[in-house]
Amino acid sequence: MSGQGLLDQIESPEDLRKLSREQVVTVTEELRSEIIQRVSRTGGHLASSLGAVELLTAIHYVFDTPRDRLVLDVGHQGYPHKMLTGRREGFDRIGKEGGIAKFLRRSESEFDAFGAGHAGTSISAALGMARALQHQGHSDRCAIAFIGDGGMTAGMAFEALNHSGHLQQKNLVVVLNDNEMSISPNVGAMSSYLSRKLSKPMVRRMKGFAKEFLSTLPGDMLHWAQKAEESLKVFFLPGMLFEALNFKYVGPIQGHKVEALLETFGNVKQMIANGEGPILVHAMTSKGYGYEPAQQDPFKYHGVGAFEIESGAFHPSKPGPPKYQDVFADALIELAKSDERILAITAAMADGTGLDRFSSVFPDRFYDVGIAEQHAVTFAAGLACEGMKPVAAIYSTFLQRAFDQVVHDVCLQNLDVTLALDRAGIVGADGSTHQGFYDLTYLRALPNITIMAPKDENELRHMVRTAVEYPGPAAVRFPRGAGLGVPLDPDIKPIPIGEAELMRDGEDAAVIVLGTLAHEAMEAAADLAADGISVAVLNARFAKPVDKDRIVALAKRCSVLVTVEEHSGIGGFGAAVLEALAAAGVLVPVRCLAIGDRIVEHGDPAQIRAEFGLDRDGIAAAVKEMLTQQGQPPPGK
Repeated sequence: MSGQGLLDQIESPEDLRKLSREQVVTVTEELRSEIIQRVSRTGGHLASSLGAVELLTAIHYVFDTPRDRLVLDVGHQGYPHKMLTGRREGFDRIGKEGGIAKFLRRSESEFDAFGAGHAGTSISAALGMARALQHQGHSDRCAIAFIGDGGMTAGMAFEALNHSGHLQQKNLVVVLNDNEMSISPNVGAMSSYLSRKLSKPMVRRMKGFAKEFLSTLPGDMLHWAQKAEESLKVFFLPGMLFEALNFKYVGPIQGHKVEALLETFGNVKQMIANGEGPILVHAMTSKGYGYEPAQQDPFKYHGVGAFEIESGAFHPSKPGPPKYQDVFADALIELAKSDERILAITAAMADGTGLDRFSSVFPDRFYDVGIAEQHAVTFAAGLACEGMKPVAAIYSTFLQRAFDQVVHDVCLQNLDVTLALDRAGIVGADGSTHQGFYDLTYLRALPNITIMAPKDENELRHMVRTAVEYPGPAAVRFPRGAGLGVPLDPDIKPIPIGEAELMRDGEDAAVIVLGTLAHEAMEAAADLAADGISVAVLNARFAKPVDKDRIVALAKRCSVLVTVEEHSGIGGFGAAVLEALAAAGVLVPVRCLAIGDRIVEHGDPAQIRAEFGLDRDGIAAAVKEMLTQQGQPPPGK
């Protein structure tokens, strides 16, 4: 154990609830210190978790979790929650094979009521839980949705609020962790005071008496009295939107004042017991609170590697090749200099996609729409309708959220929209919720779209131009992390649509590979050549349309084919090759190396690739085994 005093006594929220309110303040201080200590060694989501310490501690103290269901919206707020629910020591291996997840998982703890990796889901899930508790007769239990303001930019959050209000779900609490809205200290202090007082039983009764009184007034007087009431509510309570959705609004409260939180949540709990829900608690917080470097630059300290606590300085990284996201952004900047129609769009991932670089050069041609992928895609479609050339850079896993928009608003209308799919393939520590394994399957079936994947960062530059110049929907998928260190061509040139690249010729077997594993395939072919096996390597470059001519030609003269992709084997690139061979009537043994049909957890990407045979040794072994099965044992064996 880490010797943090009161925190050492807490294995679950039940232990927390045995402490006095004064001791809870100490717990939050120890908790913040431990998060900083742990993350400084392991890396992880820092600023968001620091901003949620008091709120999550207060919720666990006041409400009867896990009987009362707590649903966190985005898992990067969840480190205080994990530490209070018996997982402190697991932080030594967070995001590593065999360790705890960086996000929330139902299989990891009974306190993780709902898995959280993507945003905007908490209110919908909590409403479902609250409704289920009602159906089951558990009137003494409630569901709490804890949502960050970033999550509130997701459209489904408002769909859930609307439905909750329509149902008048009395056992539902929504806690809005607002770390963006700027309220001056005086107004914030007054609002916090009013929120606590307005949630007290006597004040609620007085509001009821006021409504009864107003109902007895003559028409003109009633009208002006109601107008005055609404004006006062707007002045004191910036929650008219939520009240219009039939929520009782409490806030804004100061989200780092433990005593205020405990008092307010205690009153809210009593309101729920009295059947006064649904309730929305609006808490003002500072991202990175309590650690000066993170509070001063919460964006920089959102997701971090190891760092020095005293200075906040990150441990120096070894110089190496540029990241794919930066190569993509730099290529887009270069193209945009000569084409004013090019615009860039991201869904709250400017830094992650490299588009912060684009925005610094072309601020008027850059749009961050927040966590709203559906809007991002249809917004791009609207821009394309008027002759612009929008490029929407969205993580592969997040584009799944906008599948309907890609189908109806882009592909069916054959609009000139480019989709840049960052984090395609294995993502490492972020784990199952962020793996980019499905984009080929969900995009390849759509009409009009062209889909590309580069073998390295140099080819990515050329594919960016190819996609932007293609007069219809185009997608470019590329992996997370640094490139391979290949030289970059001085000029960016388009690639003929659907044309593969023969990287190495051979006669015994052919390896047809999509994406950056082409270099692993080349190394495998070199190893096989040393054993006397002649292997061709085809860099497919396109998942749609595939280069049928080259694939069929290789199939006709090679004994076996092996396809390689860092993607699900179901409906992926290998399936596209099989379809092309079937259409041509060519019969040849084919093995598709891909991600298997199972959930892939967090872990080292190289180890995961090796597990599925997607590395140099795995590719070589697959070729040898297939040749042996065809009665062609390797020479000299």
